[in-house]
Amino acid sequence: MDVHERYTHGHHESVLRSHEWRTLDNSGAYFTHLLRPGMTVLDVGSGPGTISFDLAQRVAPATVVGVDGNAAIVEHAERSARERGVSNVRFEVGDAYRLDFPDASFDLVHAHQLLQHVSDPVAVLQEFRRVVKPGGHVVARDVDWGGTMWAPLLPGLAEWMRVNQTVQRANGGEPFAGRLLRGWALDAGFDEVHSSASVWCFASTEERQWWGDSWSVRVTESDFGRHSKDAGIASDADLASIAEAWREWTRTPSGWYAMPHGEIIARR
Repeated sequence: MDVHERYTHGHHESVLRSHEWRTLDNSGAYFTHLLRPGMTVLDVGSGPGTISFDLAQRVAPATVVGVDGNAAIVEHAERSARERGVSNVRFEVGDAYRLDFPDASFDLVHAHQLLQHVSDPVAVLQEFRRVVKPGGHVVARDVDWGGTMWAPLLPGLAEWMRVNQTVQRANGGEPFAGRLLRGWALDAGFDEVHSSASVWCFASTEERQWWGDSWSVRVTESDFGRHSKDAGIASDADLASIAEAWREWTRTPSGWYAMPHGEIIARR
């Protein structure tokens, strides 16, 4: 791992609010045809575990293993599993570059919104390739911030995107990851890579309220804001202005936001 690599967003409540919205249906439909009862699955960068829980339901009675680098979020996921009564999932603290599993351990390795945050995505994919069984699959999905679209064209949201991309690169990540996934997988040694794309769209009153409120808080109170200031990318005043732009977008009936994602299914 690069010594400058940091997770841009952290695990503030405003971040968890969006991460816990993620499900297999809205974030993993591109690979659900591969899932079978009894499959062994590794979910890397599992966060609060919502996608892991859906995976566990699909592959029961086999166990899904979720790995995340943050001990607090692993404890959060374990607590959620107990509350939901999901018994065939476990969570561990781990490093995506050095997974603590033997070669050829899993039928499928999954990563959602992970590779955009690592400084060497090819090395991470090589590690995924190591732990997946011959004939198994590595599946990954990441946003491409360079293709994100919104209306109305508020200057504050254009500034948000500038800050967002700049701070992610300062933290060792790649905001255009979605379009680069295929190339990274080929460089990691996969010969058979299927590519696709899908979009999250937030436009209804309820969707704008949820997404806009989350970001209006995130820019000033989460690690995103702190990292932006630490790197000299944005000031408190800049972040306050961005937060107000998100509140304005939320209040606007014509508000619309689309977030494109690249997806890969790579066969070992």
